[in-house]
Amino acid sequence: MRYWTAFSTIVIKEVLRFSRIWVQTVLPPAITTALYFVIFGTLIGSQLGEMDGLRYVDFIVPGLILMAVISNSYANVVSSFYQAKFQRNVEELLIAPIPPWVVLWGYVTGGVARGVMVGLLVTLVSMIFSDFRVHSIGITLAVFVLTSVLFSLAGFINAVFANSFDDIAIIPTFVLTPLTYLGGVFYSIRMLPEFWQQVSLANPVLYMINAFRYGLLGVSDILVGVAVHIILGFIAVLFFVALYLLKKGVGIKS
Repeated sequence: MRYWTAFSTIVIKEVLRFSRIWVQTVLPPAITTALYFVIFGTLIGSQLGEMDGLRYVDFIVPGLILMAVISNSYANVVSSFYQAKFQRNVEELLIAPIPPWVVLWGYVTGGVARGVMVGLLVTLVSMIFSDFRVHSIGITLAVFVLTSVLFSLAGFINAVFANSFDDIAIIPTFVLTPLTYLGGVFYSIRMLPEFWQQVSLANPVLYMINAFRYGLLGVSDILVGVAVHIILGFIAVLFFVALYLLKKGVGIKS
């Protein structure tokens, strides 16, 4: 591959960046997930009974894993690329003889690496509280990686438009977190009134969590084929938007 050296250099830099500060980047999601399991899974969940034929603590496992994957994939790319802009390191990438798509995939792969690493750690924590058995390894891994790619691209676009460190916290606080919590992590949308079920279908995170829940537990409120196509559609749109912004130098050259 002609640009392999450039691509691998960006990826290694990204992986080393979050690995050096693993206490701040990798460990907190595992602790947070353990607290979710203690409070919602064990203490409250024992009072709720079954959901979709599963113990409540088992039902919330896929959502909690994917929450960690989403937030960490996003956070890695948005913080790393904005720092490159802030410190003007990105200018070295722009004048280097490598195409923009190599730069973009380098940062996205770094975000996927952090999302996968944190997701695996959270999965191990989940196994302490739940004895779930994987229903489909292929679907589980596919949704796991595709979700990381999607939110890494979203983080890249956020970083392009960010003009300050405060700007990189606005989208996660006011958009990402509400969509994730309302995406069916803690409940099935079948519990909602008909109107709110239809409203929930406009939430893209709902499709990811349900597809992942099907892969892990074999139950879903959404047809898995539809969910995967929607995820792929979002990836395609965000990829071409991010590539266009990078080629034009939006938020970078101005």
